[in-house]
Amino acid sequence: MFACDMQSTLIEPANLFRLVYFFDILAAVVFAVSGALVAARKGLDVMAFMWFAVITGVGGGTVRDVLLGVPVFWLQSPVYVSACFVTAVVMHFVAPLVESQHRTLLWFDAFGLALVTVAGTVKASDVGASALVAVVMGVVTGSLGGILRDIIGHVPSVILRPEIYMTASVLGACTYIALNAVGAGRPVAMIAGFLVTFCMRGLAIKYGWSLPAFRESAVRERWRNRTKSA
Repeated sequence: MFACDMQSTLIEPANLFRLVYFFDILAAVVFAVSGALVAARKGLDVMAFMWFAVITGVGGGTVRDVLLGVPVFWLQSPVYVSACFVTAVVMHFVAPLVESQHRTLLWFDAFGLALVTVAGTVKASDVGASALVAVVMGVVTGSLGGILRDIIGHVPSVILRPEIYMTASVLGACTYIALNAVGAGRPVAMIAGFLVTFCMRGLAIKYGWSLPAFRESAVRERWRNRTKSA
């Protein structure tokens, strides 16, 4: 009985909002760390650390809100940008230590990706976006900050790497939309979307999963064979 009461308390809308808000800030910090690491690898100053941290930490959500025509989230709650600034300053002194924990950082990044993907999808749905647009906004929220970081830092973009990353975001966003559409309830749909994204990205980290890549030589060979058979 106590367990049931505690479970119902945890999934109350107010408690769920507080929990998501806390982890949303944590996700921004995790992304900010990855941005600051780019500045560290290039030997830049603390202002550059802040720039990369903010771009990576809130870039995806900023573009999402602009596209949806809603107030930009960190303008309403500056704690996100403040967290990114603090992270950047700390990283300016401890970057080598964090860099040595690269594998652990990947798992934290997977956590952040899963959380903001669902948050972006939910926000788009709440303002009346279609299912397709909501999925796109979830992916934008989860990955665009990293893409901007890579472009500005002149490093290979996340979308050019072979491992599964954006695909995990797409699957998680689709999971939320599908479960919400069949009446599973928002908390269940959010948790499921989070777990799908996190598990898919986690499996890619652990086992090096990637989608089949385009092979131009193989395509030419198939067309050559078809031409011969014709």
